[in-house]
Amino acid sequence: MMKATMVLVFGAGVLVGGMLTPFGTARAQNSQRVFELRTYTAPEGKLSALQARFRDHTRRIFEKHGMTSIGYWVPEDAPQSQNTLIYILAHPSREAAKKNWAEFSADPEWQKVSEESQRDGRIVTKVESTFMVPTDFSAIK
Repeated sequence: MMKATMVLVFGAGVLVGGMLTPFGTARAQNSQRVFELRTYTAPEGKLSALQARFRDHTRRIFEKHGMTSIGYWVPEDAPQSQNTLIYILAHPSREAAKKNWAEFSADPEWQKVSEESQRDGRIVTKVESTFMVPTDFSAIK
């Protein structure tokens, strides 16, 4: 009798847990950390100015607004090696990313840095952004 009761309780737990899992998973996916892959294309001869802006100012201002810099890269092969900066940011969630970018864009320090870095012309001609969530087998979460 006790064995039957334990099997019944275990089975009920598995059934109820299975029914609730999709709801818990959906909630977790909406609030999990997201990564943003960004690719910037610079006009000819402006990549070093773009890199300097990131090195000297942008990364620090990102941090101030809750954006975590994961890494920055330049492609090895031409022609992208001459005009492309690729980087990944982490945000606590997709909603936080939207808020972070709005606050970053409105930041007076960023506005000043952006204006000063473009005195001799634009240093970015194209921006591409892709939001990503890690897979269950990803080394980074």
